[in-house]
Amino acid sequence: MPKGYVIARAIVTNPTAWAQYAAKASEAMKIYGGKPLVRGGRVEVTEGEGRARNVVIEFESFEAARKYAHSPEYAEARKLRESAGVIDIVVVEGAE
Repeated sequence: MPKGYVIARAIVTNPTAWAQYAAKASEAMKIYGGKPLVRGGRVEVTEGEGRARNVVIEFESFEAARKYAHSPEYAEARKLRESAGVIDIVVVEGAE
């Protein structure tokens, strides 16, 4: 069964509020078995529109990644992020 991934690209406008969101999202990630593969770090945009903050979280399956992204625990974290920046998040199935 292929792994599932939550991939996020963000622009942070309020680092203090973002830190609160990130802490709460990390708690939710652990509940659903997520493993962070990319969390910030150096970025070089080679084509297209890039964002300074990028996150990739691996889960055992696409369904596990979806459960995290739609969980009540993550919804609590999302509320903390509302005025902290702009983000795109996708759930993606990995290759077999």
